[in-house]
Amino acid sequence: MPLRNKIRPHAPDDRPSPQSRSIDARSRTLPASALSSWGAARLALTAFFAVDGLLFAAWVVRIPDIRNQVSASHGALGLALLCVSAGAVATMPVVSRLCLRYGSRPITVASLALLAVAVPLPAHTHSVPALGGVLLLFGAGYGGANVAMNSAAVEIVSELGRPVMPSFHAGYSLGGLLGAGAGGLLAGTLTAAQWLAAAGALGLVVTALAGAALLRSPAARPVGAASAAASSSGGAVPGTGRVLVLLLGLTALCTAYGEGAIADWTTVHLTDDVHAGARTAAAGYVAYALAMTTGRLGGTWLSLRLGQHRVMLFGGFTAAAGMLLAALAPLVPLALAGFVLVGLGLANLFPLAIAQAGAAGGPRAVALASTLGYGGMLVGPPVIGFLADATSLPLALTTVAATAVVAAVLPLAVRRH
Repeated sequence: MPLRNKIRPHAPDDRPSPQSRSIDARSRTLPASALSSWGAARLALTAFFAVDGLLFAAWVVRIPDIRNQVSASHGALGLALLCVSAGAVATMPVVSRLCLRYGSRPITVASLALLAVAVPLPAHTHSVPALGGVLLLFGAGYGGANVAMNSAAVEIVSELGRPVMPSFHAGYSLGGLLGAGAGGLLAGTLTAAQWLAAAGALGLVVTALAGAALLRSPAARPVGAASAAASSSGGAVPGTGRVLVLLLGLTALCTAYGEGAIADWTTVHLTDDVHAGARTAAAGYVAYALAMTTGRLGGTWLSLRLGQHRVMLFGGFTAAAGMLLAALAPLVPLALAGFVLVGLGLANLFPLAIAQAGAAGGPRAVALASTLGYGGMLVGPPVIGFLADATSLPLALTTVAATAVVAAVLPLAVRRH
């Protein structure tokens, strides 16, 4: 996948690779009808990313209600959230193999359908074990969808010959923004069960419509020689590429740790520690999602102008500073400003890490980096819960600042490889 830093002729590490130039050349030879078909596939896949973010946010903004419904402590809620992690981590390796066998697009459709069916279920539980059980299913749909969608996105980026990966993740952030915003506005009108049922129904409708368009679009060719070699051998990413992919996967993991922690604990932190009302607490996640959406919409432009590694470096330190402000500030406006900085800082770290992994090793590398990344997203919330019980929730959230710093520094090691 041709996502390399392409500015400043005096910086040889940022010049496009031969693979990148060959894909660009191939994209220029595509007929207008083919480009139109791939544009339709891009829109359909962006819709999948958006509904994925919407469904996740729909669940996030009602976590306080579900917590009260099942009478869970911070630690018990953390255990229940760990079931999301378990379902996702167990599913991701299976989904990567299914994508190689059947193609990433039908697996994307099936995974999103499962997620839409699962999202209303937490509102019908009345104990922590029951909540954990349905969150296993939720995690399976969420983890499977994200591996399949990212694999499909790498294929489309390769066919288009343009570095558009951040735009797909902007769709996810936009969906999260809409889900959190609507969920907050309707918090006093709809019960958790009504809201989550409506979100699930919308998810099924979008999955059906976007799935039809995605499955009708042209089949994608393998991404790079590395993917072909990996697919033919059935093994992992070869030697030197594996080190690079692991570093990128760790970058994604550190970034997603913060994303998952903020998604599941923002409303609880603002409600319990900053003493905000339900709608204001939902506004915290909205502010974060809006900042992330804005950052990702400009991600391609920033990557081409500053270089991907600079974007990742500056983003990580911005997110760290914002998280410290959001976690420790005693006033709602300051906490909201901190979440805005976190959203802007984390915005492009994950998509750029996945994109570079795809350029290094094709679908297998995307699956590995995505699994590590989304593992971080799903492990983050329960870790925060345990640390909150042992210390306090604000102090637990400062670990997000630490992982953001690691995510900022890791691209320097990636660049040397």
